[in-house]
Amino acid sequence: MAALPIDDGHTVVLPSLPKSFPRPESSPVSIAQSWLDRLRHTINAGRFEDLKELLHVESWWRDALTLSWDLRTLHGLPNITGLLQKRTARLHFNFLRIHRNGYFDPKWCHISPELECIETMFEFETSQVRGKGMLRLVQDFDGLWKAYVLYTAAQELVGYEDAAYTRRPHGGNNSLGGGALAGNWLERRRRTVDFQEAEPTVLVIGAGQAGLNVAARLQALGVSCLLIDRNKRIGDNWRNRYRTLVTHDPVHTSHMAYLPFPPTWPFFTPKDKLGDWFETYASAMELNVWIRTSVKSASYDEGTLTWTVDLLRADENQQRTLHPRHVIFCTGHSGEPSVPSFPGQDTFKGSIYHGSQHEDASYCKGDLHGKKVLVVGTGNSGHDVAQNYCENGADVTMIQRGSTYVFTTTKGLLTINKGAYEEGGPPTEDADVYSQSTPLPLKFHLDVEGTKEIAEAEKETLDGLRSAGFRLNSGVGGGGILSNYLRKGGGYYIDVGASKLIGEGKIKIVQSPDGIKGFGENALELADGRKLEADIVVLATGYDNMRSSVRKTLGDKVADRCQDAWGLDEEGELRGVRALHLNTCIRSKHPNGFHV
Repeated sequence: MAALPIDDGHTVVLPSLPKSFPRPESSPVSIAQSWLDRLRHTINAGRFEDLKELLHVESWWRDALTLSWDLRTLHGLPNITGLLQKRTARLHFNFLRIHRNGYFDPKWCHISPELECIETMFEFETSQVRGKGMLRLVQDFDGLWKAYVLYTAAQELVGYEDAAYTRRPHGGNNSLGGGALAGNWLERRRRTVDFQEAEPTVLVIGAGQAGLNVAARLQALGVSCLLIDRNKRIGDNWRNRYRTLVTHDPVHTSHMAYLPFPPTWPFFTPKDKLGDWFETYASAMELNVWIRTSVKSASYDEGTLTWTVDLLRADENQQRTLHPRHVIFCTGHSGEPSVPSFPGQDTFKGSIYHGSQHEDASYCKGDLHGKKVLVVGTGNSGHDVAQNYCENGADVTMIQRGSTYVFTTTKGLLTINKGAYEEGGPPTEDADVYSQSTPLPLKFHLDVEGTKEIAEAEKETLDGLRSAGFRLNSGVGGGGILSNYLRKGGGYYIDVGASKLIGEGKIKIVQSPDGIKGFGENALELADGRKLEADIVVLATGYDNMRSSVRKTLGDKVADRCQDAWGLDEEGELRGVRALHLNTCIRSKHPNGFHV
């Protein structure tokens, strides 16, 4: 499989290190803890000139909200030293110590086949945050152990801890302000949800997985939060999708804050079951949600640092105006459906619709046997739609414009999650730290070998696709699915059955690198003049940048201060998008505006 070109400038060359040093008598535990002690003393004393004895000249430091209130990737000793020197007032480590959990204890491992290191998870506290990180030490030519990869992630604000565990609420009526006379739990919940007595500090737009998680975390910090969703029920963002949809993500990667899925939960979740879970979660976590509610208008006052948001509540048949300090957009990692139009489309006698409108092939009127269905696009949705029509008897052809990365849920997906997200694996919180710990340019580079191994394990499937005329790639730079997903926002298929149908010729493939020229009464015409007869055409053409949803809801003034998403910025972090553990945020230049 050919690799897609790297066009963001982030190519990686691994450092050259000595190969003659024998393994020391000291244990990985003592080496790692000694290094952490020296880093703490060096930074706390401001002896930044000594960092050259602790950090490799080509070292990486990825940081989530510890060095600054941002997510940063720093590469090279001068860049790391420069930032640390600017953060002397903020950065004082109270402790840096190995995190012993049995999964990421100090041990020998390989960053690459040629690059051996000592790897460990650690925990830390500064004057402002507590968190965890990952450390990968290599032995340099001078014999000193130096960090090649360092990751720090803030997980808790000092003095603003979650109301959980030993800080959980009492719950008794007498523990509440005003006692029982001011209302029992149910009466207080009704008043809180309606926000008649106080304004929410944060307005979250979208009550899907990201919105529910964000609201749960904020409320645990004592931050008043309101979620709004235009659907009739919480979870309808999944229920309303096509009938056969099942998540392509394993249960281990999809847990919710404070309330993980039970151990009996299926490996892959049917859409309606997931929607029901979201509804249950919102109730159990006492989240304040207004359904059938949409934004009419929104503006920001630079003087008062507040928003004015006019909301339309269909259930109450009323308009409410709120003044939150912050607005968080949680409408998914994609924007509005990308629906192209073509010459002659209005003359086509068949049916044309976007993949987002697909419900189920069985809902079509009449017998589908012999009906010609064209699916334009070869991403996840395109494959799922094609498989659905094929299994209902239609004559299905997929139109492929560019190559696609493909791997299966039975081999490839399990391989990339091994050691982190799997049965019997580490706690989700630690798996998150581990999975985010490698700077993205370096991770994509290291994933090249793993991508080759997956391709070899899935040779039969991939050979079947090639024989059917399906064009494959190995991801941007050969880095596989994650490189495609984070750099392009798509361009892959996680196989749940369609690849077998393609290999067997039950779903046909037509290549059209230059796309579609237009439509006739009964056919679609490709750019090179070929005509394909069709009764139904499904445009599985994906979605616009998530910024388009902000523009549609909040208007041009707000959207213009946001950034487009996907791809890597100059440091190697996600451009526009900020990924922190299980949440994804679109970075906004707008004060007090976020997209998750």
